[in-house]
Amino acid sequence: MPGETDVATLLATMQPVLHAEAYAFCTITPRELAGLAATPLGIFREREGVTVIVTAQEARQHGLSFNSTWAYIELTVHSALTVVGFLAVISQRLAEAGISVNVVSAYYHDHLFVPWERRAQSLAILDALASQYRSQP
Repeated sequence: MPGETDVATLLATMQPVLHAEAYAFCTITPRELAGLAATPLGIFREREGVTVIVTAQEARQHGLSFNSTWAYIELTVHSALTVVGFLAVISQRLAEAGISVNVVSAYYHDHLFVPWERRAQSLAILDALASQYRSQP
């Protein structure tokens, strides 16, 4: 199944889930990745290095440096990779509150990383957004 493409339906049914752990974005070399004892939630290879997304606790345990901690919010609706505008609405609403967001889209869900100290506010904004779209005819 390819996922939902209707933006209003996605927003009304996104059911954001805040994960309990703080996460960190760390950069390492490809060689360090091969020997990494931590289990990354995500890995992305760029020319300058490899970005790994791990819990902040794992980063500390394995000596990985990072600049900030992030809350992980999973949108538990199956969104199509081809949907247009879904993340734009979410990003805009968070931006209006002065909250940065890093998005990782995977096959089934979109995953948001917001500043750790703004996690409760971010979740409240997402819940209010979903509620707004659920109450529309």
